[in-house]
Amino acid sequence: MISTQRIINCPNPICTHPTNPVDNRVCANCQTPLIHRYLWVIGSSAGTILQGEKVADRYEVIAPRIWLDTQPGKLPDIPGTIPKEIIPYLRLHQQRLHLPQVYGFVRSQTEAADDILLLENVPIDEAGNLYSALTKAWQQATAVRQVYWLWQILQLWQPLSELGVATSLLIPNNLRVQGWCVRLLQLQQSGQPSIKHLGECWQPLVVTAKSQVARDLQKIVQQMCSGEAELKDIAAQLNGLLLASAAELPLSIKVAGATDKGPEALIQNEDTCYPHDNNAIADSLLPRVAIVCDGIGGHEGGEVASQLAVQSVKLQIRALLQEVTEQAEIVPPDLLQQQLEASLRVINNIICNCNDEQKRTGTQRMATTIVMAAQIPQRIQTTAGWQSDNAHELYLVNVGDSRAYWITRNYCQLLTVDDDVATREVCHARSLYRQALQRPDATALTQALGTKHGELLRPLVQRFILEEDGILLLCSDGLSDNNLVEQAWRDYSVPVFTGELTLEEAVHAWIKLANQKNGYDNVSVVLAHYRLFPDYLVPVTQKKLQIEVVEEKQVEIVPEEPQLEESELAESSQVLLELDISPIRETSNTTQRQRKPLVLLLRLLALLLGGATVGLFAWQQWQPQTLQQMCRRLPQRVQQLCLPRK
Repeated sequence: MISTQRIINCPNPICTHPTNPVDNRVCANCQTPLIHRYLWVIGSSAGTILQGEKVADRYEVIAPRIWLDTQPGKLPDIPGTIPKEIIPYLRLHQQRLHLPQVYGFVRSQTEAADDILLLENVPIDEAGNLYSALTKAWQQATAVRQVYWLWQILQLWQPLSELGVATSLLIPNNLRVQGWCVRLLQLQQSGQPSIKHLGECWQPLVVTAKSQVARDLQKIVQQMCSGEAELKDIAAQLNGLLLASAAELPLSIKVAGATDKGPEALIQNEDTCYPHDNNAIADSLLPRVAIVCDGIGGHEGGEVASQLAVQSVKLQIRALLQEVTEQAEIVPPDLLQQQLEASLRVINNIICNCNDEQKRTGTQRMATTIVMAAQIPQRIQTTAGWQSDNAHELYLVNVGDSRAYWITRNYCQLLTVDDDVATREVCHARSLYRQALQRPDATALTQALGTKHGELLRPLVQRFILEEDGILLLCSDGLSDNNLVEQAWRDYSVPVFTGELTLEEAVHAWIKLANQKNGYDNVSVVLAHYRLFPDYLVPVTQKKLQIEVVEEKQVEIVPEEPQLEESELAESSQVLLELDISPIRETSNTTQRQRKPLVLLLRLLALLLGGATVGLFAWQQWQPQTLQQMCRRLPQRVQQLCLPRK
């Protein structure tokens, strides 16, 4: 049926007059922000439905295969059994930055037509328009961005290949770009393409690539098309070109942060962040490191865990940054990711050990979420031939539900994925995301630092390249709940870009907003402003989205399923031994190839020593008697190292 008036319904279930004109941003009756959720539709009959029609009495067709859900507060139609064809979407949920999610279905009215699949989180802007195809945006992109787009596609190649949907990366119209980010319209299941097919797909692009990178890209693509190149070798070459291109750009970083107890009813602040108003002084980590931790376990539990995590992370990242600056060659991203994971496992085991010593069980165990950003300055020779001190790499690590957002003048992107029950159910292909959100325990955490032993921890570590001006927002759920960031990012970030608001003022404005709109939890916010000046290239040497109503997060830690048997507390050194320390890069010098893993392993052991030192200090503060009892069981020469001197 053709709709005569474009309307959208308020998502508030108790709103007495939910009908609103589609152009409204908030409900005229109850002032609840309206949700304009645009969907990409797949099905044999989907393309034949005319613009303006309303499907299933709720979906308005605004363009071919683009529908607007006019009743976003209602659960879409979801089958009782998960169809096989949507399993890849669910398994790849952690790639939601690049891939769409299954929203629901529309049942076919005839036997001849298939059911229509509805996808959300698609590359469609706030006005309902598709983002540009990569092929269309290619020639206007900078050299760095061109290489970055190809790098992202290559990183998606293996996970998509494992689920039989790598063909999705070979369809030009399926690849869309939102600024720096490559996003896919849908997943295509067809055959098992090889890296050769991907090279052939890239050939038309490299012909028109920017001159700074065209020759190197052509060499890479030729190797891919030969059918003899390994994915690992291609990735190493493309990574080297990406870093060399990014290093051409200067980079200015400013970071500010603060934490707040929140409403007066709360008696303590379990959040900890870095930097903080009180410690924003000269520090070798500033401005490269930003951290937010949200403690769990109450007074002398959550706040202790979050503080311990921040201090331990600072110690280990300081050693890691020093290590990287001493490397003569590029440290590959997978090795840096392994080192960051190892650091978190050491910190996790320190907190876990404290829990065990204090005989904390169940919900009494202290723990903390963490989201951390580290800008790693690698020395590299640029494509222009000069030596740069910064390759513009940004590593993002998160455990739990503290979040990170990338914000520019034009868009806001959620970079992290929450470790909660809803996410677990989707990743295990047991539920669609909207369906999983209906569970009473949907937002209960499935992992946090300190709840289980380090070998069971699965942190998400991502690598990004800083090639555009933007603000990285790290926050605890006191701000991110109810999609408050997605709704308000323009008001609190654009003034920073225009100079109307300082970064420190923006931090406190975000905290004030969280206390006003959410107002039931501690709040921590850290903002990192990254600025590039492409017109002045010098090396860097300095040391309309809407609120969705959701239930308040539960802090009970729900174990992962299937639950692994937790072993006894592993030695931190065992965590290090589990890492696959591979050579940094093939060189003609055999001795250097042999020494690189050893040097990195020694550095990791230094991180271990630092973590152990913090752990012993914490143990001494909380359980001095048990520490002394343990020390007296050691050999005489060792006792003097840990027993207090008389």
